[in-house]
Amino acid sequence: MRIAFLNPQGNFDAKDSYWTEHPDFGGQLVYVKELANALRKKGHEVDIFTRMIIDPKWPEFEAKEEIYPDTGVRIVRIPFGGDAFLRKELLWPFLTEYVQGIIKFFCNTNDWPDFITTHYGDGGIAGVMLNEITGIPFSFTAHSLGAQKMDKVGITESKFDELLQRYSFATRIHAERLAMKEASVRFVSTLQEKTKQYQHGLYGDLFEKENKKFIVAPPGVNQSYFYYEEENFEKVNKTRSRDLSEHRWDLPFIISSSRLDPKKNVSGLIMAFASNPELQARANLLIAVRGAENPYNDFSELKEEEQLEMKKILDMIQCYHLKGKVAFIQLFSQKELASCYRTLASNRGIFCLTSLYEPFGLATIEAMACGLPVVVTSNGGGWEILKEDSESFGVLVDPESSIQISESLLGIVKDAEKWRYFHEQGLKRVRERFTWRSTADTYEEVISDNLINKEKIKGIRQQSKTNDKRIDLTHYQSWLQHPKKEMENFIKNYYVDRKEGDG
Repeated sequence: MRIAFLNPQGNFDAKDSYWTEHPDFGGQLVYVKELANALRKKGHEVDIFTRMIIDPKWPEFEAKEEIYPDTGVRIVRIPFGGDAFLRKELLWPFLTEYVQGIIKFFCNTNDWPDFITTHYGDGGIAGVMLNEITGIPFSFTAHSLGAQKMDKVGITESKFDELLQRYSFATRIHAERLAMKEASVRFVSTLQEKTKQYQHGLYGDLFEKENKKFIVAPPGVNQSYFYYEEENFEKVNKTRSRDLSEHRWDLPFIISSSRLDPKKNVSGLIMAFASNPELQARANLLIAVRGAENPYNDFSELKEEEQLEMKKILDMIQCYHLKGKVAFIQLFSQKELASCYRTLASNRGIFCLTSLYEPFGLATIEAMACGLPVVVTSNGGGWEILKEDSESFGVLVDPESSIQISESLLGIVKDAEKWRYFHEQGLKRVRERFTWRSTADTYEEVISDNLINKEKIKGIRQQSKTNDKRIDLTHYQSWLQHPKKEMENFIKNYYVDRKEGDG
């Protein structure tokens, strides 16, 4: 089969440039790349369609095409929305250009895909448009949904118009609803994503009568990077001697590895550490940061919102007298991250993720694969990673409970048998449940079941090549450029009017 992946935002290149540095270069890019590579290894032809950027600040994304050398997956960059890099919230008005560019690409190559997988709301609405034009079936993988983002930013009547404009919520929700409705299948990472996220009040009406199109396909771990063996990564040693008091050098590390984003709640981990003297006596904290070599001296190169979070963290370190107990490490790649994890596991370290909400937790299974016991947020998909029947593969905590976080960490730090148990359980869980081969097997089976008559598609494709009316996307362009008032009212009714009525 030939399978096309639609992922307009962020970008892809053979070096995985900027991953973890920018909100648009997060977990969904890892997901798309690894799944595409796994499907390619199974013998399928796979293309990732993303955006061409001609910008001196982003030189990696200028070429029309690029190939992942290890697998042969092709990255196809479509020019749309001008040359400069645009954050994902600003891409919506240009998505019809993206779709027209993809149509032109396939008309020129005459090598159309059998199936399209779409990612995030912008990829989803592009799949809707392509399906209308060509008849090619598509799947929708949301990764995260606009409604959850709205819940996090705290919509109120006074901030309603400002936040809707800043995050393009009306357009995003409209796009997500159409993608959910028209997709042949909706892939989710966890059962919780299906039963909670998609049943949110802004989408729930779509699934009152049916929800058979949902398929749970957990992400995997890139086992060429994330595996366990003893290691002594020199960067960890340098960080330890630079930031920690000398008498603490032999203590294990508790590592937090995430973006500097308030919703990742690194400050919650700092508070938990600060509140427990025994935990401080038995372990150090290590915070992974990208963009600042030594935040104690300088973090001016971080983005403005990251600087605010870093200042908060440093203020807490000073306030609670944690200097000499908390270290920072800059990691530039998945390879370095995995080496760091293995090194910490060699000295009985622990991974901790205290996000206020975590849809799945790819970082969690990566840490587990490197031998680190994990203590992670109970809000989101963590339950399905760490619990099955009577077995536990890690510890779940309330991310807003300092006591629960600190006591869970301390319980593992001071008990060698407990550490060993979760170390072995984590390795077992990843090996048996979370591989990209397994994810690709699920996609392959579902895609095969959803292919439609190729002769029918062939006729529709020919029309798209010869009949300009078939690629008239004016009705989509209209609301992608200017959100529908009905959608704004629909959202306002849910978030503002309904709450006022409840009051």
